[in-house]
Amino acid sequence: MGAHHHHDHHEASGTELTKVAQATLEKSGEQWTTMRASIFDALAKFDKPASAYDIADAVSKAEGRRVAANSVYRILDLFVGANLARRVESSNAYIANAHPDCLHDCIFLVCDSCGQTTHIDDDKIANNVRHAAEAAGFSPVRPVIEVRGKCSYCEHAA
Repeated sequence: MGAHHHHDHHEASGTELTKVAQATLEKSGEQWTTMRASIFDALAKFDKPASAYDIADAVSKAEGRRVAANSVYRILDLFVGANLARRVESSNAYIANAHPDCLHDCIFLVCDSCGQTTHIDDDKIANNVRHAAEAAGFSPVRPVIEVRGKCSYCEHAA
């Protein structure tokens, strides 16, 4: 443990991440069921945000039985509520949260060309957005900021 720990939100480490996710979910009073574990594992394996259908397909293939997207949606909503996953609003897709034990607002950089989504933490920006919302009489629950554009790879490939 420890040696493989880095703070890059794109490459969470497999088993360690699953253990933290399980502990976080159980702390919130929920059960870590076999189905929830399968869905989290499938989600964590994607290198870009995955839709509920992508995840349902991955779990269906892995388990050799049909898993409905509706069940996946319910579990993903639970994961988002417990901070185990983040929802990329504009593409209705999800990514595993590499740090489920930290509470950060989401800032996503979404590439319009390849779909690669990078999550960055910038508490100063996030806090400014929260303060602006509060100043307007709005109570922000879970701000999500999305910046659309081109990733450095696509920018240089053009």
